[in-house]
Amino acid sequence: MNVDSGKMRGQRKIRAGRKTVRNTLYMAAVSAIRCNPDMARFYQRLKETGKPYKVAITAITRKLAILANSLIAQNRTWQPTPP
Repeated sequence: MNVDSGKMRGQRKIRAGRKTVRNTLYMAAVSAIRCNPDMARFYQRLKETGKPYKVAITAITRKLAILANSLIAQNRTWQPTPP
């Protein structure tokens, strides 16, 4: 959701979608940053380029959602090394 009026550009917010899924993915992203080396490197790269915390965590959340969808579509479990 954007908060724009004329030339003023406000901060965007996420309100659409299923709240429980959004909250679960957020907590999974926080955990992935701490425990998954690949996600931690991706997060650090975003932070080093100057991205704010919420933008970086949203990128991790999106990456996790895409990973979950692809694992479900391929009917397989996650492994640290790709097949």
